[in-house]
Amino acid sequence: MNDYGHWSECQTCNKLFRSHRASQQHMNDLNHWAPRYDCETCSRDFPTQNAANQHMNALNHWRPTVPCETCSTMWHTQAQADQHMRHAGHYKNYCSACDRRFDNANNLKMHLNSKVHRGTSINCPFCKAGYTTASGLSHHLERGACPRAQHINRETLLQMIRQLDTNGAITIRQIEWHGEVEYSASDMAYNGNAWECYLCHREFNARSSLNQHLTSPTHKQNVYHCPNRRGACGKEFSTLAALCNHLESGSCAYMRFDNVQNCMADVLHNRRRIAF
Repeated sequence: MNDYGHWSECQTCNKLFRSHRASQQHMNDLNHWAPRYDCETCSRDFPTQNAANQHMNALNHWRPTVPCETCSTMWHTQAQADQHMRHAGHYKNYCSACDRRFDNANNLKMHLNSKVHRGTSINCPFCKAGYTTASGLSHHLERGACPRAQHINRETLLQMIRQLDTNGAITIRQIEWHGEVEYSASDMAYNGNAWECYLCHREFNARSSLNQHLTSPTHKQNVYHCPNRRGACGKEFSTLAALCNHLESGSCAYMRFDNVQNCMADVLHNRRRIAF
Protein backbone atom coordinates (compact mmCIF):
# COMPACT_ATOMS: atom_id res chain seq x y z
CA MET A 1 0.00 0.00 0.00
CA ASN A 2 3.00 2.32 0.58
CA ASP A 3 4.34 1.52 -2.85
CA TYR A 4 1.05 2.06 -4.68
CA GLY A 5 -0.64 4.66 -2.44
CA HIS A 6 -3.43 2.28 -1.62
CA TRP A 7 -4.01 3.44 1.93
CA SER A 8 -7.61 4.61 2.48
CA GLU A 9 -7.51 8.41 2.76
CA CYS A 10 -9.93 11.04 4.11
CA GLN A 11 -11.29 13.16 1.25
CA THR A 12 -10.81 16.40 3.21
CA CYS A 13 -7.94 16.24 5.75
CA ASN A 14 -5.82 13.61 3.91
CA LYS A 15 -5.56 11.42 7.02
CA LEU A 16 -4.71 7.76 6.19
CA PHE A 17 -6.57 4.71 7.50
CA ARG A 18 -5.88 0.97 7.50
CA SER A 19 -9.30 0.19 6.01
CA HIS A 20 -11.90 1.77 3.77
CA ARG A 21 -14.51 1.27 6.48
CA ALA A 22 -12.42 3.25 8.99
CA SER A 23 -12.02 6.16 6.58
CA GLN A 24 -15.75 6.22 5.87
CA GLN A 25 -16.55 6.25 9.59
CA HIS A 26 -14.10 9.11 10.07
CA MET A 27 -15.66 11.15 7.22
CA ASN A 28 -19.16 10.46 8.52
CA ASP A 29 -18.24 11.58 12.05
CA LEU A 30 -16.50 14.81 10.96
CA ASN A 31 -18.45 15.45 7.75
CA HIS A 32 -15.21 15.23 5.79
CA TRP A 33 -16.71 13.94 2.59
CA ALA A 34 -15.48 15.87 -0.42
CA PRO A 35 -18.14 18.01 -2.12
CA ARG A 36 -19.77 16.46 -5.17
CA TYR A 37 -20.74 18.45 -8.27
CA ASP A 38 -23.97 17.38 -9.91
CA CYS A 39 -24.87 17.40 -13.56
CA GLU A 40 -27.73 19.90 -14.12
CA THR A 41 -29.71 17.39 -16.18
CA CYS A 42 -28.89 13.77 -15.36
CA SER A 43 -28.19 12.06 -12.01
CA ARG A 44 -24.39 11.83 -12.33
CA ASP A 45 -22.09 13.67 -9.96
CA PHE A 46 -18.37 14.53 -10.15
CA PRO A 47 -15.53 15.26 -7.71
CA THR A 48 -14.80 18.69 -9.25
CA GLN A 49 -16.81 21.41 -10.94
CA ASN A 50 -14.48 21.27 -13.91
CA ALA A 51 -15.28 17.58 -14.42
CA ALA A 52 -19.01 18.31 -14.19
CA ASN A 53 -18.63 21.16 -16.71
CA GLN A 54 -16.79 18.92 -19.15
CA HIS A 55 -19.56 16.32 -18.89
CA MET A 56 -22.34 18.90 -19.44
CA ASN A 57 -20.50 20.46 -22.38
CA ALA A 58 -19.98 17.08 -24.03
CA LEU A 59 -23.61 15.91 -23.65
CA ASN A 60 -25.33 19.35 -23.71
CA HIS A 61 -26.62 18.68 -20.22
CA TRP A 62 -26.69 22.31 -19.05
CA ARG A 63 -29.99 23.32 -17.48
CA PRO A 64 -32.03 25.64 -19.79
CA THR A 65 -32.26 29.18 -18.40
CA VAL A 66 -34.39 31.14 -20.89
CA PRO A 67 -38.05 31.07 -19.79
CA CYS A 68 -41.21 31.27 -21.83
CA GLU A 69 -43.11 34.49 -21.01
CA THR A 70 -46.36 32.60 -20.40
CA CYS A 71 -45.86 28.93 -19.54
CA SER A 72 -43.30 27.20 -17.34
CA THR A 73 -41.08 25.75 -20.08
CA MET A 74 -37.39 26.72 -20.23
CA TRP A 75 -35.06 26.89 -23.20
CA HIS A 76 -31.32 26.94 -23.80
CA THR A 77 -31.32 29.98 -26.10
CA GLN A 78 -33.47 33.04 -26.65
CA ALA A 79 -33.99 31.96 -30.26
CA GLN A 80 -35.50 28.66 -29.09
CA ALA A 81 -37.73 30.47 -26.61
CA ASP A 82 -38.85 32.96 -29.27
CA GLN A 83 -39.69 30.16 -31.68
CA HIS A 84 -41.78 28.40 -29.04
CA MET A 85 -43.60 31.59 -28.01
CA ARG A 86 -44.33 32.57 -31.61
CA HIS A 87 -45.76 29.16 -32.52
CA ALA A 88 -47.72 28.77 -29.28
CA GLY A 89 -48.77 32.43 -29.05
CA HIS A 90 -47.07 32.59 -25.66
CA TYR A 91 -45.55 36.05 -25.86
CA LYS A 92 -46.76 38.02 -22.87
CA ASN A 93 -47.83 41.04 -24.93
CA TYR A 94 -48.28 39.59 -28.40
CA CYS A 95 -50.77 40.04 -31.22
CA SER A 96 -50.83 36.71 -33.02
CA ALA A 97 -52.88 38.11 -35.92
CA CYS A 98 -50.21 40.72 -36.73
CA ASP A 99 -47.22 38.74 -35.39
CA ARG A 100 -46.21 41.81 -33.34
CA ARG A 101 -44.80 42.11 -29.83
CA PHE A 102 -45.47 45.07 -27.56
CA ASP A 103 -43.49 46.49 -24.66
CA ASN A 104 -46.38 46.36 -22.21
CA ALA A 105 -50.00 45.33 -21.84
CA ASN A 106 -51.30 48.86 -22.36
CA ASN A 107 -49.61 49.17 -25.77
CA LEU A 108 -51.08 45.83 -26.80
CA LYS A 109 -54.52 46.93 -25.63
CA MET A 110 -54.28 50.16 -27.64
CA HIS A 111 -53.24 48.15 -30.72
CA LEU A 112 -56.17 45.74 -30.34
CA ASN A 113 -58.54 48.68 -29.99
CA SER A 114 -57.12 50.47 -33.04
CA LYS A 115 -58.69 50.56 -36.49
CA VAL A 116 -56.33 47.74 -37.53
CA HIS A 117 -58.54 45.33 -35.59
CA ARG A 118 -61.75 47.24 -34.99
CA GLY A 119 -62.07 49.13 -38.27
CA THR A 120 -64.12 52.34 -38.35
CA SER A 121 -67.45 51.18 -36.99
CA ILE A 122 -68.53 54.48 -35.40
CA ASN A 123 -69.93 56.95 -37.92
CA CYS A 124 -70.46 60.66 -37.60
CA PRO A 125 -74.24 61.27 -37.43
CA PHE A 126 -73.89 64.14 -39.91
CA CYS A 127 -71.18 63.44 -42.49
CA LYS A 128 -71.07 59.65 -41.96
CA ALA A 129 -67.26 59.64 -41.69
CA GLY A 130 -66.03 56.49 -39.91
CA TYR A 131 -64.12 56.50 -36.63
CA THR A 132 -62.64 53.73 -34.53
CA THR A 133 -63.46 55.20 -31.13
CA ALA A 134 -66.00 57.45 -29.47
CA SER A 135 -63.17 59.79 -28.51
CA GLY A 136 -62.24 60.18 -32.19
CA LEU A 137 -65.81 61.04 -33.15
CA SER A 138 -66.16 63.46 -30.21
CA HIS A 139 -62.95 65.23 -31.18
CA HIS A 140 -64.21 65.51 -34.77
CA LEU A 141 -67.39 67.27 -33.61
CA GLU A 142 -65.90 69.39 -30.83
CA ARG A 143 -63.32 71.04 -33.06
CA GLY A 144 -65.98 71.94 -35.61
CA ALA A 145 -64.45 69.76 -38.30
CA CYS A 146 -67.63 68.14 -39.59
CA PRO A 147 -68.28 69.55 -43.10
CA ARG A 148 -72.03 68.94 -42.79
CA ALA A 149 -72.44 70.31 -39.26
CA GLN A 150 -70.12 73.28 -38.98
CA HIS A 151 -72.37 74.77 -36.31
CA ILE A 152 -71.42 71.86 -34.03
CA ASN A 153 -68.45 72.57 -31.77
CA ARG A 154 -67.41 72.08 -28.17
CA GLU A 155 -69.98 74.59 -26.88
CA THR A 156 -72.99 73.33 -28.82
CA LEU A 157 -72.11 69.70 -28.14
CA LEU A 158 -71.83 70.48 -24.42
CA GLN A 159 -75.30 72.06 -24.47
CA MET A 160 -76.74 68.93 -26.07
CA ILE A 161 -74.96 66.65 -23.58
CA ARG A 162 -76.25 68.75 -20.64
CA GLN A 163 -79.83 68.33 -21.89
CA LEU A 164 -79.42 64.57 -22.05
CA ASP A 165 -77.48 64.29 -18.79
CA THR A 166 -80.25 65.32 -16.41
CA ASN A 167 -78.68 63.55 -13.43
CA GLY A 168 -75.18 64.94 -13.92
CA ALA A 169 -73.66 61.54 -14.66
CA ILE A 170 -70.82 62.99 -16.73
CA THR A 171 -71.32 66.78 -16.75
CA ILE A 172 -70.36 69.06 -13.89
CA ARG A 173 -73.41 70.79 -12.54
CA GLN A 174 -73.27 74.57 -12.36
CA ILE A 175 -75.73 77.10 -11.00
CA GLU A 176 -75.92 78.98 -14.27
CA TRP A 177 -74.10 78.56 -17.58
CA HIS A 178 -73.70 81.38 -20.05
CA GLY A 179 -70.94 79.85 -22.10
CA GLU A 180 -67.23 80.43 -21.74
CA VAL A 181 -65.16 83.51 -22.46
CA GLU A 182 -63.55 83.40 -25.89
CA TYR A 183 -59.96 84.63 -26.01
CA SER A 184 -58.17 86.18 -28.95
CA ALA A 185 -54.74 87.72 -29.31
CA SER A 186 -54.35 91.49 -29.60
CA ASP A 187 -51.27 93.42 -30.73
CA MET A 188 -50.19 93.58 -27.09
CA ALA A 189 -49.62 89.80 -27.10
CA TYR A 190 -46.44 90.36 -29.12
CA ASN A 191 -43.56 90.64 -26.64
CA GLY A 192 -40.95 91.77 -29.16
CA ASN A 193 -39.76 88.27 -30.00
CA ALA A 194 -42.87 86.10 -30.25
CA TRP A 195 -46.62 86.00 -29.65
CA GLU A 196 -47.07 85.13 -25.98
CA CYS A 197 -50.09 83.55 -24.31
CA TYR A 198 -50.99 85.75 -21.34
CA LEU A 199 -52.46 82.76 -19.50
CA CYS A 200 -49.61 80.21 -19.66
CA HIS A 201 -46.84 82.40 -21.20
CA ARG A 202 -46.19 79.93 -23.98
CA GLU A 203 -44.73 81.63 -27.06
CA PHE A 204 -45.74 81.24 -30.73
CA ASN A 205 -44.23 82.39 -34.01
CA ALA A 206 -47.48 83.75 -35.45
CA ARG A 207 -50.63 85.40 -34.14
CA SER A 208 -52.75 82.75 -35.86
CA SER A 209 -50.90 80.02 -33.94
CA LEU A 210 -51.55 81.84 -30.66
CA ASN A 211 -55.24 82.26 -31.51
CA GLN A 212 -55.48 78.57 -32.33
CA HIS A 213 -53.95 77.83 -28.93
CA LEU A 214 -56.42 80.18 -27.19
CA THR A 215 -59.45 78.59 -28.84
CA SER A 216 -58.23 75.05 -28.07
CA PRO A 217 -59.37 73.21 -24.90
CA THR A 218 -56.03 74.04 -23.22
CA HIS A 219 -57.47 76.90 -21.14
CA LYS A 220 -61.08 75.77 -21.15
CA GLN A 221 -62.96 75.08 -17.96
CA ASN A 222 -63.46 71.44 -16.93
CA VAL A 223 -67.10 70.64 -17.66
CA TYR A 224 -67.08 66.82 -17.67
CA HIS A 225 -66.21 64.33 -14.95
CA CYS A 226 -65.65 60.59 -14.81
CA PRO A 227 -68.91 58.76 -13.94
CA ASN A 228 -67.03 56.32 -11.70
CA ARG A 229 -68.45 57.41 -8.35
CA ARG A 230 -67.97 54.10 -6.58
CA GLY A 231 -64.32 54.01 -7.52
CA ALA A 232 -63.98 57.66 -6.48
CA CYS A 233 -62.06 58.49 -9.64
CA GLY A 234 -62.91 62.19 -9.51
CA LYS A 235 -61.06 63.17 -12.70
CA GLU A 236 -62.42 66.15 -14.62
CA PHE A 237 -62.07 67.01 -18.30
CA SER A 238 -62.57 70.03 -20.53
CA THR A 239 -63.79 68.03 -23.55
CA LEU A 240 -66.03 65.05 -24.21
CA ALA A 241 -63.23 63.49 -26.26
CA ALA A 242 -60.91 63.57 -23.25
CA LEU A 243 -63.56 61.90 -21.06
CA CYS A 244 -64.16 59.20 -23.69
CA ASN A 245 -60.43 58.59 -24.02
CA HIS A 246 -60.17 58.22 -20.23
CA LEU A 247 -62.95 55.61 -20.18
CA GLU A 248 -61.61 53.80 -23.26
CA SER A 249 -58.17 53.46 -21.70
CA GLY A 250 -59.64 51.58 -18.73
CA SER A 251 -57.43 53.54 -16.32
CA CYS A 252 -60.15 53.56 -13.66
CA ALA A 253 -61.64 50.20 -14.76
CA TYR A 254 -65.17 51.62 -14.86
CA MET A 255 -66.32 50.48 -18.30
CA ARG A 256 -65.20 48.09 -20.96
CA PHE A 257 -64.02 49.58 -24.25
CA ASP A 258 -67.04 48.24 -26.18
CA ASN A 259 -69.48 49.65 -23.64
CA VAL A 260 -68.01 53.12 -24.03
CA GLN A 261 -68.58 52.95 -27.79
CA ASN A 262 -72.17 51.72 -27.40
CA CYS A 263 -73.08 54.34 -24.79
CA MET A 264 -71.66 57.26 -26.77
CA ALA A 265 -73.25 55.98 -30.00
CA ASP A 266 -76.65 56.05 -28.27
CA VAL A 267 -76.01 59.59 -27.08
CA LEU A 268 -74.64 61.08 -30.30
CA HIS A 269 -76.84 59.17 -32.77
CA ASN A 270 -80.07 58.47 -30.93
CA ARG A 271 -80.00 61.35 -28.44
CA ARG A 272 -80.84 59.01 -25.59
CA ARG A 273 -80.61 60.20 -22.03
CA ILE A 274 -77.30 59.47 -20.34
CA ALA A 275 -77.40 56.87 -17.60
CA PHE A 276 -74.23 55.21 -16.32
